[in-house]
Amino acid sequence: MRTRAKNSDDAWRVTDGMLARRRAVRWLLLPAAQVIVAPAGAAALVAASRLTPIASARIWPAEEYTRVIFESREPLEHQMAELHGPERLVLDLARAAESPALAALPAKVEPSDPWIGAIRIGPRSDGFLRVVIDLKGDVRPQVFSLPPIAEYGYRLVVDLYPAVPVDPLMAFLAREERRQARADASPAKPPTAQSPAAQSPAAQPRSRARPITIAIDPGHGGEDPGAIGRRGTCEKNVVLAIARKLKPVLETDPHVRVMLTRNADYFVPLATRVAKARRVRADLFVSIHADAFRNTSARGSSVFALSEHGATSAAARWLATNENSADLIGGVNLGDRDPLLARTLLDLSQTAQIADSLKVGHDVLESLAVHNALHTGTVEQAGFAVLKAPDIPSILVETAFISNPYEEAKLRDPRQQQRYAASIADGIRDYFSTRPPLARA
Repeated sequence: MRTRAKNSDDAWRVTDGMLARRRAVRWLLLPAAQVIVAPAGAAALVAASRLTPIASARIWPAEEYTRVIFESREPLEHQMAELHGPERLVLDLARAAESPALAALPAKVEPSDPWIGAIRIGPRSDGFLRVVIDLKGDVRPQVFSLPPIAEYGYRLVVDLYPAVPVDPLMAFLAREERRQARADASPAKPPTAQSPAAQSPAAQPRSRARPITIAIDPGHGGEDPGAIGRRGTCEKNVVLAIARKLKPVLETDPHVRVMLTRNADYFVPLATRVAKARRVRADLFVSIHADAFRNTSARGSSVFALSEHGATSAAARWLATNENSADLIGGVNLGDRDPLLARTLLDLSQTAQIADSLKVGHDVLESLAVHNALHTGTVEQAGFAVLKAPDIPSILVETAFISNPYEEAKLRDPRQQQRYAASIADGIRDYFSTRPPLARA
């Protein structure tokens, strides 16, 4: 008897007991160092015309979870089983053809991958193609399918989450402890020159009773490249580089601590980004992006806040629609929606949050004008899903137009990335210098 898997369309989850009873017939366990070799015979062959080749196979490793992607021109039917002693995941693909892309997958496993030790691939005797993922520990797998979108065909997604999920707050505090330990161990350094905005008295933070926590959100990631410039520059890469440069600039103030919603090339759903910021009780949420438009002459920096009543311009509405489609491109398992994450995006009254967001957005926009032209001279508003934390001032910064060849070159330049980071930091300092966060209970 077989039971349907909760989180997988057209997938069968097989228990260890069922597996033991049937392994002589269908489910053959793989020894640790080899794969199954299909015996010769017409009964084991599937007509070549009916096979679906794997066009691409990818791995996105990260501390939070590792994602494995199988892409094809037709939907992939599959069976999945979790095996123990040692821990491994068995994925059987029906009517799937071997391909160079699939054969190259085992070599893509990085030694630093937190969850995958190795991948083995081989045909089964009944026409299935078997993929065995050797695991480094106990995981909570999710397997789901995605329909074609953008440049992607059909995708079969295998997400490997740790059995004990990573808590954003505990991970954040652990990083803070390591940062403080490094600071205590390093010799004192002479003061370094700061930007004019950072040196001005108005930019110096007032005495605070508690630290300020800032969530920096590099947009896109993993399967979702964001906008792509004419030279092939991916938005996800340049905004991560800017975010990584922004973090230490802000943390030169000992009262400021920064959390990145992602610190590597992997996809984070929009609701999860907001939930992470709320979990660490952030005082500010800054999502960093690089704009794109069909007209390559469009240029300049922009800052956006949330709108409850519609976009302030057609361009703002178009941009929000594009950014809100990130979950569709990056790939979200809608069958496993966490109710806590869903509640994060409730349509609550956010009047106070939006008012504060407009203030910090104005300060950041003014600072960006020092190092870059502005696309518009005011903070625009639209219904960005990533800005919907009801209790955190939130802005989205479009640093420059990656679709403009001149600005694409600036976005690729580490020195220019540092200037964007410095501008955003100056605006954030200006905001908190006149509006220190309230004490918490």
